[in-house]
Amino acid sequence: MPLISDIFSATGPLALQIDGYQPRQAQIDMALAVEETIKKQQQLVVEAGTGTGKTFAYLAPALLSDKKVIISTGSKALQEQLYHRDLPKLLKVLTIGKKTALLKGRANYLCPYRLNQHVSHVPTDDIDVMHELAMVAKFATQTKTGDMADCIGIEEDAKVLPYVTSTAENCLGKECPEFDNCYIKKARLKAIDAELVVVNHHLFFADMAVKEGGFGELIPTASAYIFDEAHQLSEIASQYFGQSVSTKSLFDLINDLRLVYRTELFDMIQLGKSLDKLQSSVADFRLQFPLESSRGDWRETHKNENVKRAVERIINDITFLYQVTKLALARSDNIAHLFDRCVELRKLLDLMFDTKAHGFSYWYETTKRNVTFNITPLNISDKFAALIEKSDAAWVFTSATLSVKDDLTHFNLALGLKPSKSFIVESPFDYHNQALLCLPRYLPEVNSPDMAHSLVKIALKMIAAAKGRCFILFTSYRMMNLVAEGLSKLVQYPVFVQGQTSKRILLEKYIRHGNAILLGTASFWEGVDVRGSSLSCVIIDKLPFVAPDDPLLQAKMQDCKMQGGDPFALIQLPQAVITLKQGVGRLIRDQNDKGVLVICDNRLVTRQYGGLFLASLPAMQRTRDLDRAADFLTLIE
Repeated sequence: MPLISDIFSATGPLALQIDGYQPRQAQIDMALAVEETIKKQQQLVVEAGTGTGKTFAYLAPALLSDKKVIISTGSKALQEQLYHRDLPKLLKVLTIGKKTALLKGRANYLCPYRLNQHVSHVPTDDIDVMHELAMVAKFATQTKTGDMADCIGIEEDAKVLPYVTSTAENCLGKECPEFDNCYIKKARLKAIDAELVVVNHHLFFADMAVKEGGFGELIPTASAYIFDEAHQLSEIASQYFGQSVSTKSLFDLINDLRLVYRTELFDMIQLGKSLDKLQSSVADFRLQFPLESSRGDWRETHKNENVKRAVERIINDITFLYQVTKLALARSDNIAHLFDRCVELRKLLDLMFDTKAHGFSYWYETTKRNVTFNITPLNISDKFAALIEKSDAAWVFTSATLSVKDDLTHFNLALGLKPSKSFIVESPFDYHNQALLCLPRYLPEVNSPDMAHSLVKIALKMIAAAKGRCFILFTSYRMMNLVAEGLSKLVQYPVFVQGQTSKRILLEKYIRHGNAILLGTASFWEGVDVRGSSLSCVIIDKLPFVAPDDPLLQAKMQDCKMQGGDPFALIQLPQAVITLKQGVGRLIRDQNDKGVLVICDNRLVTRQYGGLFLASLPAMQRTRDLDRAADFLTLIE
């Protein structure tokens, strides 16, 4: 078996087979640390600056080990890139045979049973759904994996997906008539047989939650777990170590029960009435909240008398539905699983509407149609540490953004980690010569009504100098839309705005044009890799502090204060620093890239904590002169 140091050397297989490969000591150091951690089943934390080559640094030792390894990434897009691009390339270079598997959450796989159900009885008059249903039916005759990402014409937010995929609640398991053809079952069997499995963080924690319940898990047990984009773990783990229920899950139950009512139990008038009553009460409940999407403290909102009455109506109506569905159990084989879902939802609603538990944040989130209730633990470090302790496995955590001012304490404490080794490997990029940071003078205060006008003015100057080729990253949709409206009438280059179409298609269009402008919020601050001349300037509207009225943040801050800590220094500031580092990381993605970063927030120079942000960023040249920044851009090819 080849040595790690040989693989990454100037005469090793990577150098011989990959164009432009150059040995990097930082990459070798990381790979050796991962190898040792897997061998000794320890904990390792590594911040690997952009350009380190961290993917190969953990993939190579994972592939060369004789242990089963689970690799978890931050998103489905990164998961697919890792599995379809990076992994095959490295397997070819190393000339080794390893069984690998890609495993996604069940909502990503076609469910033949639900497809057949809804093709036979079309669930809606919506033309889009009917058209998409026909496309999925055609896809079903051709696919071997059932992965909906391969279904051309069906985007990840397509209306048809709930009708042709399953959830943990509505999956029939071994009782399903299509169990032998189940794509989820096939994917899991492949994962059990594989030596290396690629998952994503959401699936990993959803699976941990299911394992605690003792059934239905997808991810097999492994001897080593490697988390890329590990800076996301604390927030994602909180979601899954807590509990949630949504009005959407109630509507899904109503729709599935209505299908059985119309096809098998059409003479059971009480069932139809109970479904109508619950549907009406759930729809009316949504009207108790503002029309626009929002988040709020559920404990406070629950005190409102109108909300209380709406809650009581839902509880009464789901209890009525429970009683009627119980009567139908003897009449249909398809009703038992739906009855179980009704029981489970009733329990969850009772839990959500009783807000007395301490150490948790009770909060809600609304979309145009639905409300989701969440009970989120304020501290998951003990629970995650117990998970690691129980596993008897190696655990590796890596990302380009884990530290605050070269200190990894915040990350380790949040997850309860006690790493045998933790270190930071610097980016090999020459930021001083490749990039310029501009902090413009004479900016209004960040919440001033004049801010949108100033951003448009700055953006126009940078866009003209860069000949398009700009990302403008925002902390709110409101500001993004205001600036988009101002720019669209004043620039000659294509302007793409988040929300116009899917993230993947927006990025493809941006890169294809080569001189476009892209405006985005949170999802564009990370996991976006645009190399070369298509991107020369990144403009950030303000420091990415979480909104102070965010209910989860408020609860964490109150808890921190009660324990004698400083909530701003211990919670708000580290989160904002790490998020800013992610946004800044969009600019320089390659050793040949050059560009200008503009941060339009005068708090970087007027507040004491501004120094902490600046000390956490790469060592770029700095200026306060927009003309100098524009001159830098005009020299970029």
